[in-house]
Amino acid sequence: MMRKIERQNTGNMAPGQDLVFAGQAGLAGAAALAKVRRRELSRWFSEIYLDGLEADWETAGWRSWRPEENEFGITEQEAVGEGGVLKAVWNLTGAYETGVVFGLRKIPVSQATIEICERMDVNPYRLYSEGCLLLTAERGGQLAEYLEEKGIPAAVIGRIQSGIAREMIVQEGRGYLERPQPDEILKHIPDFF
Repeated sequence: MMRKIERQNTGNMAPGQDLVFAGQAGLAGAAALAKVRRRELSRWFSEIYLDGLEADWETAGWRSWRPEENEFGITEQEAVGEGGVLKAVWNLTGAYETGVVFGLRKIPVSQATIEICERMDVNPYRLYSEGCLLLTAERGGQLAEYLEEKGIPAAVIGRIQSGIAREMIVQEGRGYLERPQPDEILKHIPDFF
């Protein structure tokens, strides 16, 4: 039995709609790690590299973008923050008691975020991702193209489906999304939130 997520369903999310991710997964968390754990990270990365990661976060124009009502058939949105994109997928589909199939490698994430996460042994998809949005839309491909034209990293990462299965496509094949875990940033900054 699925535990009901305490959240109001204000949209019309339904099976068959596209799941779109807007922003860069884990960038906010990676920038925070670069700032707080700078001394440790400077063993592998130059100061310019770490400054660049922090600047990428500070100047990310997509952080303030919010969709207009019914733009591209958008039916629902979930802000991605604490717990990262995997928690957002769990919460969104749980609120509607519906299933999803999505590709982990389709989620936009910067190379710098991946490299910081590898050094700090954290999962970028479970890392703080403030400013990112998870959207469902009738015309997700058009929405993603529109966002890319505006300089906002975006991709159709999956599709809403009937049932309650939360399927995740990874390099090794398919698996199921696990219940949300504590945000990965807490491994290195326990008092972050």
